[in-house]
Amino acid sequence: MAADVFVAGSLHLDVMVDAPRLPRLDETLAGQAVRYVFGGKGGNQAVAAARMGARTEMAGAVGTDSFADILLAALDEVGVDRSRVAQVPGASGMSVAITDKKGDYGAVIVSGANLRIDPAAAIPPKGTRVLVLQNEIPEVVNLAAAEVAARQGTRVILNAAPARPLPPALLAATSVLVVNRGEAAALSGLPATAPEEAAEAILAKGPDAVIVTLGAEGLLCCRRDGPPFAASAYPVPVVTTHGAGDAFTGALAAELASGTELSDAALFAEAAAALYVSTQPEDRTGITREAAEALAARG
Repeated sequence: MAADVFVAGSLHLDVMVDAPRLPRLDETLAGQAVRYVFGGKGGNQAVAAARMGARTEMAGAVGTDSFADILLAALDEVGVDRSRVAQVPGASGMSVAITDKKGDYGAVIVSGANLRIDPAAAIPPKGTRVLVLQNEIPEVVNLAAAEVAARQGTRVILNAAPARPLPPALLAATSVLVVNRGEAAALSGLPATAPEEAAEAILAKGPDAVIVTLGAEGLLCCRRDGPPFAASAYPVPVVTTHGAGDAFTGALAAELASGTELSDAALFAEAAAALYVSTQPEDRTGITREAAEALAARG
């Protein structure tokens, strides 16, 4: 049986350092703690979709190092089908993220095995409801998967992060493009202070809908088949914003796969992301569909 959500994407082990603030150029700071956390945009989105109750499959690649064992075990723990995650010689993907006392962060990724994903393995089986892609894997992989998905009626969510130029064919195959305000600015050429104008400009390039996530300000969405809409963020205490966009995208995919209309799915995904940013990484197994629905119901 085809999955509800098929994620083709990156897997990284994140080395997360807590510091009083982000360092300035040429500065060395003393940090307070270090954690090794499962990550990569693709991996995070697959786990988020699975936690929201979607039957989830992932295509990707890990290396032959000890990081690979941790990454594969994390997918197994939440029930993600990883039969299309290949193990290739060399190093797995990894990142180093510095989180300050306000929960903001800066990160550097090293792609490693993620650059060697087989495009054929990334094509979702016929009958898959939603395909999720991001920009941490080669463009040729995204394009191959999106074009086949669009032809067979699978909805395509592209989280265009990190920002890079997108080919017209990929945009034309995209059902929902998810970006933050900086990525929207980079794709549209408009200021980050004008996210709605940026979304409209990107919409004209081919996708069916563009969602711009705005952190504590919520989100806005422009779409071809209806009026634009906006949603406020849920007021929660922030532990860290690292991975919030992935939690949003994975929950959005799960909700769209269940047949929910886009605006309602976005509200649900906002709730899931709010739970994510307000929960310590070691406690995120408690982020479930029921918890997100309860928060969304409170408004």
